[in-house]
Amino acid sequence: MKRVTPVASIFAGLLMVLSVLSLTACGDKSTGGGQEMTLSPANSAFINTDVTGLGYARDFALTDHTGKPRTLADYKGKAVVVFFGYTQCPDVCPTTMVEMADVMKELGPLASKVQVLFVTVDPERDTQELLSHYVPAFDPSFVGLYGDQAATDKVAKEFRVFYQKVPGKTPGSYTMDHTAGSYVFDPEGHIRLFIRHGQGADPIAHDLKLLLK
Repeated sequence: MKRVTPVASIFAGLLMVLSVLSLTACGDKSTGGGQEMTLSPANSAFINTDVTGLGYARDFALTDHTGKPRTLADYKGKAVVVFFGYTQCPDVCPTTMVEMADVMKELGPLASKVQVLFVTVDPERDTQELLSHYVPAFDPSFVGLYGDQAATDKVAKEFRVFYQKVPGKTPGSYTMDHTAGSYVFDPEGHIRLFIRHGQGADPIAHDLKLLLK
């Protein structure tokens, strides 16, 4: 990317890029993969990273925990938060879901205009039945999404989400390293934000309120 700004401004910009690409994941993994994001301008009112105009993370074709096929268009009219995880995740996933449940409480009546989607990266173990118990337990409005391995690979590639199986002591006790941030779409279905993991509910609620104005 060409810049005609002073050296100090270039350095500040590079720090912003690095903060986006160093995505936290279970098992202390991180991912970058040459991702290119449209970063927020200096005067952006958003607290999280503004990725408006991002050239990927455009759509998905998965099945929800009730067995219904879903795409992004099904949630038009709502701000949509998309998080990738798995039900047996010991830390990042449950804390993210609790955080989003707190966001919904903070939003009050506006919560009805927000849809949180949990996309599993563990199709081998995360069945429809398991997702139907796990995801709504955090908030009844939350929806779990799943697909077979091919569909999971496809959506992960579209969203440039990293995930990788880490063997356990037994074949079924493996864990999954994965990207920990979330994507946010506005009510018109346009990608707008990347949410960092573990920042608490207030910054997320703040940004969602801006999107819903």
